[in-house]
Amino acid sequence: MKSDIFYQYVERITELFRIPKEELFSKSKRRDLVDARYLLYYLCYKRPMSLIYIQKYMSENGYFIRHSSIIYGINTVIEKVKEDSDYMQVVKDIEKAVFI
Repeated sequence: MKSDIFYQYVERITELFRIPKEELFSKSKRRDLVDARYLLYYLCYKRPMSLIYIQKYMSENGYFIRHSSIIYGINTVIEKVKEDSDYMQVVKDIEKAVFI
């Protein structure tokens, strides 16, 4: 069930950022890809999904990441949501669109 939620978030985020799923799970450090990954971590964590699951689903798609990096991404989005009401609205819209 958690994987269904994860992949729904992946679908919404790749649509929002207009990026292919393969790029989301690439090792690229391009800013838009990093922002998309951070948003994915945040949404999953907020669901709540444990760091172990986030790490597992990322690695199943070829993107190996440490817990500390996931936590950093989550904290980055938390700060962004506090500062930018438009970004907060995007997060809420994605949360509403994902069901189960």
